[in-house]
Parts: sequence; structure tokens; C-alpha cells
Amino acid sequence: MSVSLPKRRGAVVMLLVCLALGLVFALALAIMTQVPLLNAVLLVLPATLVYAIGTGFSAFYLCRAYPLHGRPPLTIIGVMTVAALFAGLLWATFLQFSNSVSLLFDVPCLGLPLSQTVLAAFFCLGVLLYCLAVAVHYLLHEFVRARTAEQRELQAQLMAQQAQLRMLRTQIDPHFLFNSLNSISALTTVNPAGAREMTVQLASFFRLSLGLDAHRHITVGQELQLIRHFLAIEQVRFGERLQVEEDIDAAALDCLLPPMLIQPLVENAVKHGVCGMLDGGCITLRIGRAGSLLQITLHNLLEIGQPEQRGNGMGLDNVRQRLASAYGHEASVHWLRETDHFEVSISMPAQTGQTEQG
Repeated sequence: MSVSLPKRRGAVVMLLVCLALGLVFALALAIMTQVPLLNAVLLVLPATLVYAIGTGFSAFYLCRAYPLHGRPPLTIIGVMTVAALFAGLLWATFLQFSNSVSLLFDVPCLGLPLSQTVLAAFFCLGVLLYCLAVAVHYLLHEFVRARTAEQRELQAQLMAQQAQLRMLRTQIDPHFLFNSLNSISALTTVNPAGAREMTVQLASFFRLSLGLDAHRHITVGQELQLIRHFLAIEQVRFGERLQVEEDIDAAALDCLLPPMLIQPLVENAVKHGVCGMLDGGCITLRIGRAGSLLQITLHNLLEIGQPEQRGNGMGLDNVRQRLASAYGHEASVHWLRETDHFEVSISMPAQTGQTEQG
């Protein structure tokens, strides 16, 4: 229904245009030849409708058979010139034939004394109208071709962006699993009970994360569940050495973000912050909404004099690339390292709605 409706509207518009042209031509003929207007309308209007339908189909198929970018220009000009001359001749002949038949019935309102000059004028007019129809069809074909190419390019960009996001997301789980298994391995000898508890927590964490893996975006509340589950795993390993403070704005809980966006940053804070401090340290997570922006800040303490640790950059690089792919210039991530602390700040659009399937 949605496809046929525009076609019907287009057909109605074309019919109205042809009727208007027919009436204009009939009026011009009546003025030039000093004949009754009714006779001119009855002769010219049907001929104009027949001519418009015939030339419309002819121009459409010729333009498709001889596209501007697929045939030599001289060939296109030659073919269209011959078609225009033939269309003009056909219109003049049809007018003369219709007029001759009308005169046979000797009806006062039918038939006109058409001179060769009038027929020549309609021939030239027919040629011009056909050329105009060809120009319109070429413009429409080029418009459709440009729109199709644009849609294909946008679709290709979207598919490439989604593939990149999937690639970046697949880097997270193996990285986190590798670190967690190393922690479990270290605990097996010194704290077997803790290793068992950590294994159970790890299984629960991946059960939860796999449930969200099919989504391109999840809510901040769902991301916080993952983070708290991860911290529960690390709490088994570090005990009281790991302290966590949260400052979460309730208005930000329903905002959407890519899944497991903050968790790698929390993991980095534990690995490069708490892990390197003899007495442990505190990780502070602040999430708030400021108008149209969602702002996330992660702060962790560092051991004074602790040298900067160069890992594989998985966490920060992954977050930066995922934000760039999902939001472009609308999102940003900055980090700052000082003597006794490290801070990461994220600013991104505050979007709400249902979570999106990936």
C-alpha cells in the first residue's frame, strides 16, 4: 500500500499536467487560427493525452537503455534526436488524421481547417516536449542513482562500524578472563577457599555478561551490575585492601552506553592502582547526568613514587575506539596521571530508551 500510493499520486499529477498542457495548446490554436475554442479542445486535448502517454513510456525506456554514464554522449544525442523527431512527426500526423476523421461526420463542433503551418508548429512543439521529457527522466534517473549510491555507502559504513565494535568487544572478555584465571591460580596455593569462591563469582559474572552481549547498548544500571560483580571477584583476592566509593546520579541509571565500557577501566584501576599499594587503596566511581551529557569519572590512588606501568593499553585504547566508533566527535575520553592518583573522565551523549540488539 505504501509503495502503490506514491505511484498513484504521480499518475494523477501527470494526468493533470497533460490536461493543463492540452488546454493551453487548444487555447493557443484557437487564438492563432480564429477557430471555436470547443473545436480546438476536442481535437488537441485527446491528442495531447495520447502523445504524453506514448512519449512518457518511450522516454523512460530509452533513458534506461542509454544511461548517461553507460553510453557515448554522441550515441545518446543521436538516438534521442531521432526519437524526438519521430515523436513530433507522430503527433502532427495523429492530429491531422484525427481532424480528417472528425470532418467526415460533418458535426459543427468537430474538425478544424488545419494548415501546414499549424501542423509544422505542432511538430516542433512535439520535438521540444519530447526533449523535455528526456531531460526530466535523466534527472530522475540520476537522482535515484545518487540516492541509491548514498544509501549503499551509509549501509557499508554502518556495517563496518558494527564490525569494528564487535571486534573491540571481543577483545574484552579474553583479556578479563586471562587476568581472572591468573588471580585464581595465585590463590589456589595460599587461599583455596578464596580460589573456589572466586571461581563461582567468575562464572556468575560471565553468565551475566553473556546475557547482555547481544546488545549494542545497555543501561548504566546494568553496567553497574557487571562492575559490582567484578569488584566482588577482586574483593576475594584483595580483601580490605580494596576499597570502593560510588557517587551515582539516579538520573543517569537509565542512560545507554556500550556494554562493558567502564569495567575495563575499573580493572585497570585495580591492577595498576590497588595492586601496587602495600596497604591497598580506594577506587572512586562517579557517574552523573548534566543535561544532554553523561559524565563518568573513575579515580584511583597510586603509591607515591610508583613508576608508570606500561601494559598493553587494552582498557583505555578500547574505550577510546569504541566511543569514537559509536558516537564520533560527540564523545570524549581523557585521562590524567599525577603523583598519587590516576583519573579517567568520559563525556558522551546521554541517550535513553530500550537497549538495542546487536
